[in-house]
Order: sequence, then structure tokens, then C-alpha cells
Amino acid sequence: MPTSSTEGLPVLFQDDFIVAVNKPPGVPSQPDATGDPDAMVLTGMRGLRLVHRLDRPVGGVLLFARDEESLRSLNEAFAQRRVRKRYRAIVEGPWQGPGLLEHWLVHDANARRARVVQPGRKGGFPARLQVQVLATGERYTLLEVVPEEGRFHQIRSQLAASGNPIKGDVKYGARRGEADRSISLHAWRIELEHPALGGTLVIEAPVPATGLWSRLQPGA
Repeated sequence: MPTSSTEGLPVLFQDDFIVAVNKPPGVPSQPDATGDPDAMVLTGMRGLRLVHRLDRPVGGVLLFARDEESLRSLNEAFAQRRVRKRYRAIVEGPWQGPGLLEHWLVHDANARRARVVQPGRKGGFPARLQVQVLATGERYTLLEVVPEEGRFHQIRSQLAASGNPIKGDVKYGARRGEADRSISLHAWRIELEHPALGGTLVIEAPVPATGLWSRLQPGA
């Protein structure tokens, strides 16, 4: 059952097993070194377990489990790639790449980023990203992207490697950052099997209603 908000975080879905919120960009998914309030604290709910995470500058659907059994079930679904996530991204320039990006990535833990490497390199893993153009502006393009693996910084690194970094993502080559350090990547939709009740659960988080998000509309 959807509700409006809790402690300022919009709640997209909640029942006895799951809570899904629309995490704003700039809010950490979990406690970090800054000590800033994280999404779990901001829900104001007790006993939640974080199921997955979104990078701090990314907004969108974030899932919590209410009990250990639901957490185990959801973790298993993620590990077996039975959860399908769709993102909206605003990238620099016109999109001229294919509808499917295929790269090999390594996680550079020291630099806290992913790097594209030659296929088969030791320590690297294949990454596939489905890409669809939704709207085109003068300098930016709105994309829908679907990662098939969920590698660390997969979307950010693969789009940058294709010559279209995400707006504001200076870590991956964007021309300039945003004042609030957000990037124009939004976890828009998640599809999964309900961990306790079965059946397909689809949860969507509206994209921000400001800036380019409001001007680059699908089909425009």
C-alpha cells in the first residue's frame, strides 16, 4: 500500500515485509564517514534492514526489509538476478551508441570507481547495459538504461566509456558538477517477486520535477 511520506522521505510502497522509499540524491543509503543522516534513519521506522544501496549522488527506489526472512529472500533474488531495475539518466551530448553496451569492468577500490578494461583481463568482469533513447535536447539526452549485472558503478562507467557521461558526474568525465553534488541518474523502476506473498511487485519512483528532468520528457 503506497503512502505519502515518512519524515520527509516519500514512501512508494510498504506492507508487513517490505518498505520502499524514493531516496533523494545526496542522502546516503547507509551510514558513512560524513555522519550525515542516512535513508534508514530518515524513514523514522525501527528495525528496517537495507536490501541494496544506491550511490549517494543517485536518487530513486530504495528497498528495505522489515524482518530477517524477507531480507534473506530479497538478497537471494538479487544474487540470482531475479530483480530487474530500470534507471533514467540524463547524459551529455547526443546518443550515438548501440542499444546494448558490452564492456569489461574492474573495481578500483582505491579510487572508488569502476574502470573499463580489455575483455578477459584478470580481475575484470563482463557488464552489459541496455540503452533506449527517450528524449533528445540541444545538449543532453534522456535515456532509459537497464543493467544486466549490477556491477559497481556499472551505469556510470559504461555510459562514460561510450562518450556520454551522466550530467554532473565529474568522477566519470562530466564537464561540470552540480551544486548539490547530485548526478542525473535515477533508479526509476524495480520489478521483483514479493518475498513472502509471491507475485510480481512493480515499484516506481517519479523522477525529479525540476531542471532538465522536467524539460526532457519521454517522447518529446
